[in-house]
Amino acid sequence: MPSFTPISPAAVAELVADRLTALPGRRVVAVDGADAAAPQDLARRIAATLGARGRSAEVVALHDFVRPASLRWEYGRDDEWSYRTAWFDYDALRREILVPLRDTGRWLPALWDEGRDRSARAAVRTAPADLVVVAAGPMLLGRDLGFDLTVRLELSAPAARRRTPPDQQWTLPALTAHAEDHPETATWTLRWDHPDRPALRAG
Repeated sequence: MPSFTPISPAAVAELVADRLTALPGRRVVAVDGADAAAPQDLARRIAATLGARGRSAEVVALHDFVRPASLRWEYGRDDEWSYRTAWFDYDALRREILVPLRDTGRWLPALWDEGRDRSARAAVRTAPADLVVVAAGPMLLGRDLGFDLTVRLELSAPAARRRTPPDQQWTLPALTAHAEDHPETATWTLRWDHPDRPALRAG
Protein backbone atom coordinates (compact mmCIF):
# COMPACT_ATOMS: atom_id res chain seq x y z
CA MET A 1 0.00 0.00 0.00
CA PRO A 2 1.34 3.47 -0.84
CA SER A 3 2.03 5.86 2.00
CA PHE A 4 1.10 9.52 2.07
CA THR A 5 2.72 12.44 3.87
CA PRO A 6 0.90 15.67 4.77
CA ILE A 7 2.10 18.66 2.76
CA SER A 8 0.92 22.19 2.05
CA PRO A 9 0.03 23.51 -1.42
CA ALA A 10 2.87 26.02 -1.09
CA ALA A 11 5.32 23.19 -0.42
CA VAL A 12 4.03 21.34 -3.48
CA ALA A 13 4.76 24.40 -5.60
CA GLU A 14 8.24 24.60 -4.10
CA LEU A 15 8.86 20.92 -4.95
CA VAL A 16 7.97 21.56 -8.58
CA ALA A 17 10.08 24.72 -8.70
CA ASP A 18 13.02 22.91 -7.11
CA ARG A 19 12.89 20.15 -9.72
CA LEU A 20 12.74 22.70 -12.51
CA THR A 21 16.06 24.21 -11.44
CA ALA A 22 17.65 21.12 -13.00
CA LEU A 23 15.57 21.57 -16.16
CA PRO A 24 16.63 24.80 -17.86
CA GLY A 25 15.08 26.09 -21.03
CA ARG A 26 11.44 26.01 -22.06
CA ARG A 27 9.44 23.38 -20.20
CA VAL A 28 5.84 22.21 -19.82
CA VAL A 29 4.38 20.97 -16.54
CA ALA A 30 0.98 19.29 -16.24
CA VAL A 31 -1.36 19.59 -13.27
CA ASP A 32 -3.86 16.81 -13.92
CA GLY A 33 -7.08 16.98 -11.96
CA ALA A 34 -10.83 17.01 -12.32
CA ASP A 35 -12.50 20.39 -12.37
CA ALA A 36 -13.64 19.63 -8.82
CA ALA A 37 -9.98 19.58 -7.76
CA ALA A 38 -9.46 23.11 -9.18
CA PRO A 39 -6.13 22.23 -10.84
CA GLN A 40 -5.72 25.78 -12.13
CA ASP A 41 -5.37 27.02 -8.56
CA LEU A 42 -2.29 24.88 -8.00
CA ALA A 43 -1.00 25.74 -11.47
CA ARG A 44 -1.19 29.44 -10.63
CA ARG A 45 0.62 28.82 -7.35
CA ILE A 46 3.40 26.98 -9.18
CA ALA A 47 3.70 29.79 -11.73
CA ALA A 48 3.83 32.41 -8.95
CA THR A 49 6.52 30.44 -7.12
CA LEU A 50 8.59 30.24 -10.28
CA GLY A 51 8.10 33.95 -10.90
CA ALA A 52 9.30 34.75 -7.39
CA ARG A 53 12.46 32.82 -8.22
CA GLY A 54 12.99 34.83 -11.38
CA ARG A 55 11.80 32.29 -13.94
CA SER A 56 9.16 33.03 -16.55
CA ALA A 57 5.94 31.05 -16.12
CA GLU A 58 2.47 30.98 -17.67
CA VAL A 59 -0.67 28.97 -16.90
CA VAL A 60 -2.73 27.31 -19.62
CA ALA A 61 -6.24 26.03 -18.88
CA LEU A 62 -7.34 22.91 -20.70
CA HIS A 63 -10.81 24.45 -20.89
CA ASP A 64 -9.29 26.93 -23.36
CA PHE A 65 -8.53 23.95 -25.59
CA VAL A 66 -11.97 22.42 -25.89
CA ARG A 67 -13.47 21.38 -29.19
CA PRO A 68 -16.47 23.26 -30.65
CA ALA A 69 -19.84 22.42 -29.10
CA SER A 70 -20.95 20.70 -32.31
CA LEU A 71 -18.27 18.08 -31.68
CA ARG A 72 -18.48 17.98 -27.88
CA TRP A 73 -22.24 17.51 -27.93
CA GLU A 74 -22.55 15.34 -31.03
CA TYR A 75 -23.92 12.49 -28.90
CA GLY A 76 -25.62 14.66 -26.29
CA ARG A 77 -24.51 17.11 -23.65
CA ASP A 78 -23.83 14.45 -21.05
CA ASP A 79 -22.21 11.60 -22.98
CA GLU A 80 -19.42 10.11 -20.88
CA TRP A 81 -17.44 8.71 -23.81
CA SER A 82 -17.50 12.06 -25.59
CA TYR A 83 -16.18 13.71 -22.43
CA ARG A 84 -13.23 11.33 -22.43
CA THR A 85 -12.46 11.44 -26.15
CA ALA A 86 -14.00 14.46 -27.87
CA TRP A 87 -14.48 17.20 -25.28
CA PHE A 88 -10.91 18.45 -24.94
CA ASP A 89 -8.53 18.94 -27.86
CA TYR A 90 -5.40 17.25 -26.51
CA ASP A 91 -3.92 17.10 -30.01
CA ALA A 92 -4.19 20.88 -30.24
CA LEU A 93 -2.40 21.18 -26.91
CA ARG A 94 0.46 19.18 -28.39
CA ARG A 95 0.35 21.03 -31.72
CA GLU A 96 0.01 24.58 -30.37
CA ILE A 97 2.11 24.39 -27.19
CA LEU A 98 4.29 21.37 -26.52
CA VAL A 99 5.88 20.95 -29.95
CA PRO A 100 6.29 24.59 -31.09
CA LEU A 101 7.36 25.83 -27.66
CA ARG A 102 10.35 23.51 -27.80
CA ASP A 103 11.05 23.85 -31.52
CA THR A 104 10.58 27.54 -32.22
CA GLY A 105 9.54 29.18 -28.96
CA ARG A 106 6.23 30.30 -30.48
CA TRP A 107 3.07 29.05 -28.79
CA LEU A 108 -0.66 29.69 -28.51
CA PRO A 109 -2.08 30.23 -25.00
CA ALA A 110 -5.73 29.54 -25.90
CA LEU A 111 -7.56 27.98 -28.84
CA TRP A 112 -11.31 28.07 -28.19
CA ASP A 113 -13.64 30.21 -26.08
CA GLU A 114 -15.80 27.58 -24.40
CA GLY A 115 -18.45 30.01 -23.14
CA ARG A 116 -18.99 31.77 -26.47
CA ASP A 117 -18.21 28.68 -28.55
CA ARG A 118 -15.93 30.44 -30.94
CA SER A 119 -12.23 30.94 -31.55
CA ALA A 120 -10.39 32.43 -28.61
CA ARG A 121 -8.61 34.72 -31.07
CA ALA A 122 -5.51 34.57 -28.94
CA ALA A 123 -2.27 35.84 -30.43
CA VAL A 124 0.68 33.55 -30.87
CA ARG A 125 3.39 34.36 -28.34
CA THR A 126 7.14 34.12 -28.47
CA ALA A 127 8.40 32.47 -25.29
CA PRO A 128 11.41 33.67 -23.34
CA ALA A 129 14.19 31.11 -23.20
CA ASP A 130 13.34 30.05 -19.64
CA LEU A 131 9.55 29.84 -19.92
CA VAL A 132 7.63 27.18 -18.00
CA VAL A 133 4.07 26.59 -19.17
CA VAL A 134 1.88 24.97 -16.52
CA ALA A 135 -1.07 23.22 -18.16
CA ALA A 136 -4.02 22.43 -15.89
CA GLY A 137 -7.11 20.34 -16.45
CA PRO A 138 -8.70 16.90 -16.41
CA MET A 139 -7.34 13.72 -17.97
CA LEU A 140 -4.04 15.21 -19.14
CA LEU A 141 -2.11 12.08 -18.21
CA GLY A 142 -2.36 9.05 -20.43
CA ARG A 143 -2.30 11.11 -23.65
CA ASP A 144 1.39 10.70 -24.52
CA LEU A 145 1.84 14.46 -24.50
CA GLY A 146 5.43 14.42 -23.29
CA PHE A 147 5.24 16.75 -20.31
CA ASP A 148 8.50 17.43 -18.50
CA LEU A 149 6.90 17.05 -15.05
CA THR A 150 3.45 15.96 -13.95
CA VAL A 151 1.30 16.49 -10.87
CA ARG A 152 -1.78 14.32 -10.34
CA LEU A 153 -4.53 15.56 -8.01
CA GLU A 154 -6.57 12.61 -6.78
CA LEU A 155 -10.04 12.94 -5.27
CA SER A 156 -11.84 10.19 -3.42
CA ALA A 157 -15.25 9.29 -4.83
CA PRO A 158 -17.12 11.03 -1.96
CA ALA A 159 -15.01 14.19 -2.32
CA ALA A 160 -15.50 14.24 -6.09
CA ARG A 161 -19.28 13.93 -5.70
CA ARG A 162 -19.35 16.57 -2.98
CA ARG A 163 -17.33 19.11 -4.91
CA THR A 164 -18.83 18.55 -8.38
CA PRO A 165 -21.91 20.65 -9.22
CA PRO A 166 -25.11 18.64 -9.83
CA ASP A 167 -25.14 19.43 -13.54
CA GLN A 168 -21.59 18.04 -13.90
CA GLN A 169 -22.02 14.80 -11.94
CA TRP A 170 -22.30 12.89 -15.21
CA THR A 171 -18.57 13.52 -15.82
CA LEU A 172 -17.48 11.51 -12.78
CA PRO A 173 -17.72 8.01 -14.31
CA ALA A 174 -15.66 9.23 -17.29
CA LEU A 175 -12.97 10.62 -15.02
CA THR A 176 -12.86 7.41 -12.98
CA ALA A 177 -12.67 5.23 -16.08
CA HIS A 178 -9.85 7.29 -17.56
CA ALA A 179 -7.83 7.10 -14.34
CA GLU A 180 -8.33 3.32 -14.20
CA ASP A 181 -7.28 2.92 -17.83
CA HIS A 182 -4.19 5.15 -17.40
CA PRO A 183 -2.70 4.45 -13.97
CA GLU A 184 0.80 5.60 -14.86
CA THR A 185 2.72 7.28 -12.11
CA ALA A 186 2.99 11.07 -12.12
CA THR A 187 6.07 12.87 -10.91
CA TRP A 188 4.00 13.78 -7.85
CA THR A 189 0.65 12.28 -6.84
CA LEU A 190 -1.42 14.05 -4.22
CA ARG A 191 -4.56 13.26 -2.31
CA TRP A 192 -6.56 16.42 -2.86
CA ASP A 193 -9.80 15.86 -0.94
CA HIS A 194 -8.90 18.87 1.22
CA PRO A 195 -6.85 21.28 -0.92
CA ASP A 196 -5.71 23.26 2.10
CA ARG A 197 -4.13 20.12 3.60
CA PRO A 198 -3.26 17.64 0.87
CA ALA A 199 -1.04 14.57 1.20
CA LEU A 200 1.87 13.58 -1.02
CA ARG A 201 2.25 9.99 -2.13
CA ALA A 202 5.63 8.52 -1.26
CA GLY A 203 6.95 5.90 -3.63
